[in-house]
Amino acid sequence: MSRAVVVGAGIAGLTAARTLADAGLDVLVLEATDRPGGKLRAGEVAGVTVDVGAEAMLHRRPEGTALATGLGLPLVHPTAATSRVWTREALRRLPRTVMGAPVDLDDLADSGILSAGGLDRARRQAVAHPDGHPDGDVSVGDLVGARYGDEVVDRLVEPLLGGVYAGQARRISTRSAAPQLLDLLARPEVTLPAPAPGAAPVFAAVAGGMWRLPAALVADLGSRERAEVRYDAPATALRRTSAGFVVTTPAGDETADHLVLATPAAPSARLLADVAPAAAAELAGIAYASVALVTFAFRSEDPGVAEALETGASGFLVPPVDGRRVKASTFSFAKWDWVRDAGAGLLVLRTSLGRYGEEASLQLPDDALVRASLADLAEATGLAATPLDAVVQRWGGGLPQYWVGHAGRIDRVRAAVAQVPGLAVCGAAYDGVGIPATIGSAERAAAGLLT
Repeated sequence: MSRAVVVGAGIAGLTAARTLADAGLDVLVLEATDRPGGKLRAGEVAGVTVDVGAEAMLHRRPEGTALATGLGLPLVHPTAATSRVWTREALRRLPRTVMGAPVDLDDLADSGILSAGGLDRARRQAVAHPDGHPDGDVSVGDLVGARYGDEVVDRLVEPLLGGVYAGQARRISTRSAAPQLLDLLARPEVTLPAPAPGAAPVFAAVAGGMWRLPAALVADLGSRERAEVRYDAPATALRRTSAGFVVTTPAGDETADHLVLATPAAPSARLLADVAPAAAAELAGIAYASVALVTFAFRSEDPGVAEALETGASGFLVPPVDGRRVKASTFSFAKWDWVRDAGAGLLVLRTSLGRYGEEASLQLPDDALVRASLADLAEATGLAATPLDAVVQRWGGGLPQYWVGHAGRIDRVRAAVAQVPGLAVCGAAYDGVGIPATIGSAERAAAGLLT
């Protein structure tokens, strides 16, 4: 019987482990921490269990929803509440865009997000591709800026990319992060039809929280005789032998015929230094951003709370050009019916802080991040109430940066890994940071080993 070792019990590692177990392999998952799930994690605020990591997934990409439904988890979709952009001293409606590139300039004008000069430049759009990377890549910021001007980049592209990658628009790869823009912005006229009535929702989540997805995967693996998830078991070294692989852990060595590294780029690079040095060198070049999430619970009956928060908004994004501490806020109670129901009488929301290069701004005590968040919430919404509870979740080095040339880098990583029979890599560093993309990379890795 072949044995597979999977390093990392995030959503990628657990998905790869399940796929390999389904194929009849003995599977051992080694997780360095005391819990599974990676960036999918449960937390408790004022007695309500909520996500303190990723809270949703793309519904129009099938891997996440297929995995959840296959595990028997019910899916839910966001409410009709809409997003705002906090800029130019007001919460303004987010117009229709593709990753910040406007698809209706009249809608953009009505939103009030741009100044008169910025709107005039956007209307004088130019069909031009700025000089890009040798492999045909270009940053999202440079591509959109060449078409619509810098203000569209500053006040729309930056906050949207900040929400997904905590990154910088003029570094993030269009080819990897928003490939649809390469075709869209090459057209003489950029338009998209409005969503048809009854169109599939863009996003979905697991009822009760996305953290339930890795929990269900662990339960599924635990029901099998030849699968194990082991915690507090970091992989500290790796070597190749004539029979396969030896993975060193503090408790001893583990042997494997097949090995999947489902860890972030830096630890994967360290483990591959001797086994696949070319892949290790490429992975070591992937930067990461750190973020912090602050989750609040407010009593809906307290004075001013409902007036400030019950506005039909699902939250807001913040352009870095405006110099605020928070980069986004999600009104979870308004976005997800299950959150409102779970926190009867409470309004649960969260703020996000930190972008690439801003790590020093997060080196503060939890109470300082709480105060900074409350100050920005008060200025944005008028909220002046004291929260019933606040919980800070830090994600140090949590989000890989898909800089220009990322796709070529990943091609080189996979080419080097393919030279080592029985080895595969997967996770958020490769084909997308979203949950479906991460699941897809895990399924690709496992399928490669099985074939």
